[in-house]
Amino acid sequence: MAGRGSRLRPHTLTIPKPLIPIAGKPIVHRLVEDIAGVIHQNIEEIAFIIHKDFGKQVESDLIAIAEKLGSKGTIYYQNEALGTAHAIMCAKESMSGPIVVAYADTLFRADFTLDVSADSVIWVKQVEDPSAFGVVQLDANNQIVDFVEKPTHFVSDLAIIGIYYFKSGETLREELQFLLDNNVMKGGEYQLTDALENMKRKGMKFAPGKVDEWMDCGNKNVTVETNSRLLGFLHADGEQMVHPSVVSVNSFIVQPVYIGENVTLNNVTIGPNVSIGNNCTIENSTIKNSLIQTYSKVRNAKLDNAMIGNHATFDGDFTSISIGDYSVLD
Repeated sequence: MAGRGSRLRPHTLTIPKPLIPIAGKPIVHRLVEDIAGVIHQNIEEIAFIIHKDFGKQVESDLIAIAEKLGSKGTIYYQNEALGTAHAIMCAKESMSGPIVVAYADTLFRADFTLDVSADSVIWVKQVEDPSAFGVVQLDANNQIVDFVEKPTHFVSDLAIIGIYYFKSGETLREELQFLLDNNVMKGGEYQLTDALENMKRKGMKFAPGKVDEWMDCGNKNVTVETNSRLLGFLHADGEQMVHPSVVSVNSFIVQPVYIGENVTLNNVTIGPNVSIGNNCTIENSTIKNSLIQTYSKVRNAKLDNAMIGNHATFDGDFTSISIGDYSVLD
């Protein structure tokens, strides 16, 4: 998670993309919880690979996420964008025993049991247009036999979503080190897929882990969409997502929504598919399909497909807006 997430600016100018809250909880926090739910094992350590410029507060927040899950949190730095294989190797000191590697800008919903007998499990999702993704091919025994990056003709519709299980962290580390030692690069970067190819040629067995839902958080529009989809799932699961401290005056809430602590609603309609962070004030507004972070004030607005940062103020006629932290738009 060392990249700043330029496609999600201005929100990532002040906070790394994986720490942006979706339905009231940071993306990376939800991701780790989802992985824990699939592997059904205690997680001893969570290693976060970040950029050194993210700052000590971000590091403290990440350590707290690990500790909430009963794990040790460790911070590593990738200060130069040299690819996925290089990023993972920044955490080589933590790569022992069974490990999961995940790219921290994606969320998923899955109901499968991890095959711990496999050398590796690669999370995949069936997609309509596989030409935009890396895909896997399966044999008759449901084993992965090939990896194809952005196929120009149909070979498979099972897209790799960026989450991997390896039975031996030591083996993965050796394969990644080989790439670095021999300068095996594509497009100026060291790629994890090259290590996977080498492991496959050596006879290692790869199994697919098929997910039911795959939700991206790459830019503003898809992040708002992911927030909406996740709210729907959580509401269907029966989660209580409106904090009892919410003050509501002449207002209506249309589920599904997430509304955090100490939020004041005055003459508004909220929902469906809206997340509002702690300590916000919303007045004389109608808001749907939107994401508002913490300590923000919204007045006289009619928002749809909007994303508002922390400590922001908005009072205006625009509908599908995207304003970052500490912004004022009257």
